[in-house]
Amino acid sequence: MGGLAAWGALGPLPAAAQFRVEISGIGATQVPIAVANFRDEGKTGLSLAGVIRADLARSGLFRTSESSEALDERSVINTAEWRGRGFDAVVGGSVTRLADGRLDVRYKLWDAVRGEQLLGQSKLVLAADLRLAAHRVADEIYQAITGEPGVFATRIAYVVRNGRRHTLLVTDADGEGGQVALASNEPIISPAWSHDGRELAYVSFELQKAVVWIQNVQTGERRQLANFRGSNSAPAWSPDGRELVVTLSTAGIAQLFVMPRQGGTPRRLTTSNSIDTEATYSPDGRLVYFVSDRGGGPQIYRVPVGGGNPERVTFDGAHNISPAISRDGRLMAYVARQANGAFKLATMALDGSGGAPRLLSDTSDDESPSFAPNGRLIVYTSREKGRDVLMTTTVDGKIKTRLVSSGADMLEPAWGPFNK
Repeated sequence: MGGLAAWGALGPLPAAAQFRVEISGIGATQVPIAVANFRDEGKTGLSLAGVIRADLARSGLFRTSESSEALDERSVINTAEWRGRGFDAVVGGSVTRLADGRLDVRYKLWDAVRGEQLLGQSKLVLAADLRLAAHRVADEIYQAITGEPGVFATRIAYVVRNGRRHTLLVTDADGEGGQVALASNEPIISPAWSHDGRELAYVSFELQKAVVWIQNVQTGERRQLANFRGSNSAPAWSPDGRELVVTLSTAGIAQLFVMPRQGGTPRRLTTSNSIDTEATYSPDGRLVYFVSDRGGGPQIYRVPVGGGNPERVTFDGAHNISPAISRDGRLMAYVARQANGAFKLATMALDGSGGAPRLLSDTSDDESPSFAPNGRLIVYTSREKGRDVLMTTTVDGKIKTRLVSSGADMLEPAWGPFNK
């Protein structure tokens, strides 16, 4: 395989925004897996095995350990012995620098329960793409064991606020390897990914008002989508990428409008005497979920994409905002204000299985949930020790990861789609 694609015109991540990962919680069922340090990985300046172990642990489905003995893809292992030591799976590999500067990453995955090799792979990558290669190895291991695609090689977008400076970043799913999409002394909010991961829509106040922009992630090229009279905010892409729902106040009060991705005349979607905002599409593109105070307080509603009578979705509590829908359409994440004033991440089933909404967090200032493309994880913002930090959680709330910065506020995360 050739070099894994970099992000062209986007600039490097400032050193002040590097991350470390802190994982807490215990999952109900976890696969014990030993991941040995890759042979010669120390010569690259990156612990491939460390990245892989952190990825798998963050998923909540694995209990990872560093192997106490040296292994690589050429090793012959006694799977029964590893099983006796309490491991269901074992990974060993190597990384070799070639004469042309590329790196040859090789690894094997053994199933210690069945006593067989599950994977044996080789990747030729540029040195700059080594971390991405490690994420892809973790994805392949995840899929081989669970049967589902991993999300470790996907990307997230979020805003860093440091004093007056606002920076829109695009990073790996673990918060590392970041690129600057936009930096401004004015606020940047509401990043949203297109269905193919090629573009980001967001709101920038650089023109001294809220304007919706669309930016090509590869080239950095950007254009205005909505700069109408009043406020233009809260963009959300349709699943096919042809349209976006935006919140416009051209008529005086914020309402939902649908616009072609190339711009043009907005089509009004909601008509009310209340604020309608924070829209998001259902995965099949037939419904738009949104927040409205038409019932007296902010609640989540949904309306057919062609228009019609909105249907109220949330009834528990007096204040429910920021809906996000899983890619299979079965689950909605949102932020629910509690009786004591705390804002907590919650989920509710949309597939007819019923049950009361479920609170996932033990914090009190949660914001901006966004599902991973496989629906297994949620990224969100929470406040801790006076700073806004990025968190991920499994959808059962049992495994939480804090992506800790060096002091700046991390806001408005949006998880990108699977890489195409």
